[in-house]
Amino acid sequence: MKFTDTVSVAGTRRREDGYLVADARIARTGIQSYLGGEVGRPDMARVRVYRPGAEVFSRETLKSAAHRPVTNDHPADLVTAENWKEHAVGQTGDEVRGEGIFLRVPLMVSDISAIRDIEAGKRELSAGYTCELDFTPGKTASGEAYDAIQKNIRLNHVAIVARGRAGAAVRIGDGASTGWGAAPRENASNADQPNETGAMTSKTVTIDGQAIAVSDAAAAAIDRLSLRLAAADDRIAELAADHIATLAERDAALAAKDAEIEALRAGRPAADRDADINARAEARANLLAAARVLARDLSTDGLSDAEIDALSRPEN
Repeated sequence: MKFTDTVSVAGTRRREDGYLVADARIARTGIQSYLGGEVGRPDMARVRVYRPGAEVFSRETLKSAAHRPVTNDHPADLVTAENWKEHAVGQTGDEVRGEGIFLRVPLMVSDISAIRDIEAGKRELSAGYTCELDFTPGKTASGEAYDAIQKNIRLNHVAIVARGRAGAAVRIGDGASTGWGAAPRENASNADQPNETGAMTSKTVTIDGQAIAVSDAAAAAIDRLSLRLAAADDRIAELAADHIATLAERDAALAAKDAEIEALRAGRPAADRDADINARAEARANLLAAARVLARDLSTDGLSDAEIDALSRPEN
């Protein structure tokens, strides 16, 4: 999957031969928010993607950041040996290093047209890279929840992009018209401010699968509402799960009570029940025999033992 991260060009200077050199932070660790449709999950409003330090600073990721082509805007496809001459205006150096949570890369721009663009104000860099997304949710060591993890991060190129597409937001230069469209969604501190030309900057957001251009302020509000809706959905699912668990516990308790009642109804073991029946039958027979001796004409049909005993007494 193709991603972009955008940063400002830092420490630019011209060499004696006219080439422009700079230093750039092109990636960072931590959690970033993406639109679900941008990362292959249209069923999710937002996807919180975790980029662990172990991946950002892995040997293979660091190697992939060295000697990468610098382009003027994002190309539509990956930069390879076959199209390098068409797209490259410079390249990154090999002194790739970690700086806190950032990955820092030196670069040189050797094309005079691109250099003039930078000096005229085109001062954003957007790293184009590929990675794998593992949609296994979890939490970071600090307790932040995420929905997916970036793995096998491989830098393809670093693009020089125009400032003003979305103010100072990371969304700047995402190359939405090309294949490099997945960029982190972050609220800019100056989201409501106009850019250098005096025009309000805009963003493209996806609502119900449809791309809509809105102002930065509206996009920020949509982002906040989408996150709240996602949190509400999570809470509803949590409450539903708790309700199901409560019902299951109640059903289990009722089943246990029914089993207890059935056991009481069943009474004692069969041998004890048979002995009890025999004893009661023998007592009934003895009672009837005694009653007939005392009252020969006594009819005992339908009478209980107590009634027979009362009727057969001499005083009756």
